[in-house]
Amino acid sequence: MTMEDPNFTLRLARDDQDLLAAQRLRYRVFVEELGGTGPMVDHDRRLERDEFDPHFDHLLLIDRRRDPAQMDHVVGVYRLLTSDRAAELGRYYSETEYDLAPLKATGRRLLELGRSCVDKDYRGGTAMFHLWNALAEYVLERKIEIMFGVASFHGTDAEALKMPLAYLHHHHLAPEDIRVRAMPEHFQAMDLLPADQVDRRAAMAATPALIKAYLRLGGFVGEGAWIDHDFNTTDVCLLMDTVRMSERHLSFYMRKQGPAS
Repeated sequence: MTMEDPNFTLRLARDDQDLLAAQRLRYRVFVEELGGTGPMVDHDRRLERDEFDPHFDHLLLIDRRRDPAQMDHVVGVYRLLTSDRAAELGRYYSETEYDLAPLKATGRRLLELGRSCVDKDYRGGTAMFHLWNALAEYVLERKIEIMFGVASFHGTDAEALKMPLAYLHHHHLAPEDIRVRAMPEHFQAMDLLPADQVDRRAAMAATPALIKAYLRLGGFVGEGAWIDHDFNTTDVCLLMDTVRMSERHLSFYMRKQGPAS
C-alpha cells in the first residue's frame, strides 16, 4: 500500500507488536474517550481487544515521527474480515448485534469493517483520507462486492438520538435483499420520528463523521439500531454495495486500478 505523505506509512499489521499498537490506539479511543469496556479489555496494559482480533486483518496508519517503543505510533486503524476468512472462523463479529442472513444468502464477496478509529490529534486532517484510500486498494485487490460493519453513536439514550436515527431510517434504509436487522435482545427501532418531522441539517450535525462518510459513498443502514451497553454506544449497521454505487461513488474505488490494460 502506497501513499505520498512522507510522515506516514500505511500497511497491514505484520506481527504481535503491530497488533498491540492497534489495540493501544483502540483503548485510547474506545475506553478512555468513550467509556467503553469488554471482557478482554486489559486496563493495566491499556489494550482494547477481543477474541476476534487474531482472525482479522488490521489496517494501520503509522506516524513515523512517533516512537514505536511507546506504542503510540499507530494513529489510525481499521479491522477487516473477508467472507473467506469468516467462513474459516465460522462467523462475523457483527453477528453478535445483527442478523446477517440476508447478506450471507447473496453468495457475494463480503468484507466486514470494524474498530475504525483515529487518534484525537489527527482528526480533521488527512488521516481518514489515507485510511480510505488504503481500504479502497484492499477492496479492489480482493474483488469485494459488499462492505458492511457496525458504526456507533456515542451514548445509549435513543431519545437523544431520535433525529439522526430517524433520518437514517427514512432516507438510507438498505434494499430488502441485503437489509440486515438488529438482534432482538438490544433492538432499538430507528423510526422514532415521522419522515415529515425529520430535520436533515440537525440530523447530520448529530451524526458522527465516519457514518457521514459512508453515506457520501452511497451507503445504506440495516433495520434497527443495537444498544451496546459495554461500549456505551448506539450502533447502526452500515452497508455499501459496489453494484448499487453510482458512477461518482464507484470512481472512488475504481481510480485505484489505473487505466484498463
